[in-house]
Parts: sequence; structure tokens; C-alpha cells
Amino acid sequence: MHRLFVGLRPPRAVRERLLALMGGVTGARWQDDAQLHTTLRFIGEVERPLAEDVAIALSNIHYPPIDVALDGVGQFDSRGRPNALWAGLRPHDALAGLHKKVDQALVRCGLAPEGRAYLPHITLARMNASAGPTDRFLETHAGLAGALFTLDHFLLFESTLGSQGAVYEAVERYPLRG
Repeated sequence: MHRLFVGLRPPRAVRERLLALMGGVTGARWQDDAQLHTTLRFIGEVERPLAEDVAIALSNIHYPPIDVALDGVGQFDSRGRPNALWAGLRPHDALAGLHKKVDQALVRCGLAPEGRAYLPHITLARMNASAGPTDRFLETHAGLAGALFTLDHFLLFESTLGSQGAVYEAVERYPLRG
């Protein structure tokens, strides 16, 4: 079985900026450089034949390069408790359009369509019930912004779960072209 997702990696300078602001939340499991990405579509565990179909379907996507910028921070909650901290990306529409193209390609492979609303973000930390409060982090970094940067390709990743969290390996690279 292959645990797959489709994502975008920000350039090194953007990742370094995100790494520099990590900290200040007790018990948070901060992402490392290799984990910083924005997910376009989580696929999940699939057998090799379907993984190969996915790789081919993604190669047929035509979408122009996207200029985006960091846009604030936020958190996801589960049962009223924060479970992840993230940095936002804007403009939302360009990323949502690529997400839709990826989702349509995967549906043609026989996968179910994405059931959740798409919110472009880069996960900074994961948290369990023992994590400390996030208010100060969210307040300190609420104005996170930066210059536009260009995303000119997307990636098919394989994710391996381990005791220290997930390890991501890019298995295919797809250029963005109009």
C-alpha cells in the first residue's frame, strides 16, 4: 500500500521564514523543513495499480504557475481543542482552482471526491491534548505576510508514518504550465 497526497512546496526562503517563527507553544510538535508543504489533496492508502493511475492522471493537469504569499496564521480544532497551527496562503482562488483540477483528475481514477472545504495553508505544528495554549502564538504572528512567490510545480508525495511523525518523499514532480 502507498499512502499518498498531492502538494506544493514553498521555496527555501519561505520555509526558512516559517521555521524561524516556530516555538512558544508547550507540547507542540513543530514541523521540520522536509514537512513544510501545502496539501492540494490527500489521497490516502492505495494499491500500486491505482497509485500508477494517479501518477498518470496528475501528469495530464494543465494549470498556470501560481503567485502566492503568506497570509496570517490560524489553528484547526478538534472537539474544542487546537490540534494544528498553520500559516495561511493567498490568493485563495488560484490555489482552490488547482485543488479542483487535482480533485477532478483523481475522481476520474475512481477516488471519491474531496468532501471538505479547501483552505490553503502550511501546517506548522501538530498538537495533542497536552499541548499548551496557542493564543500568544496566534496573536504574535497574526500579521504574517510576505512578498509574492511563484509555485511552478506540484508534487505527488508518499507519506510514511513513524514514531516521530510522518516522513514525506516526493515521488513525482509535475510542472505548472498554462
